[in-house]
Amino acid sequence: MSNPSKAKGTAWESAWTAYIREHHNPEAHRNVQTGAKDIGDVSGYYLHAAELKAERTITLSDYIAQANREAINAGQPYGCAVVKRRMKGVADGYVVRDVATDVRLMNRLKDAEEILRAIAPTVYEDFDQRHMEAA
Repeated sequence: MSNPSKAKGTAWESAWTAYIREHHNPEAHRNVQTGAKDIGDVSGYYLHAAELKAERTITLSDYIAQANREAINAGQPYGCAVVKRRMKGVADGYVVRDVATDVRLMNRLKDAEEILRAIAPTVYEDFDQRHMEAA
């Protein structure tokens, strides 16, 4: 690849996709760019359009605006920017949303947990314990 910036971005997308396949969704995949109707760089990050960035200068407001537009295009409720942290591995990168999007996501998670707790308390306790240990 003759463009070093493009190569860096492609390497970040590939590394993040491999990480997501191993730790979240084996079906995650990089998307073909479609121009004005892009749907994010990677599909398979649950409920999200993920816009990946590996740039020297980080401009979060631009990244979030792009991720939110691409979430609409992808038919996903949430957009996020996945930003490479310089000199670090994938697990040390940043997943960034605007506050409004994050509150909507937290409300959905809270509602889902309350439903699970009401319908299946023992299952909820196991679920809660498993995820508390992961923190």
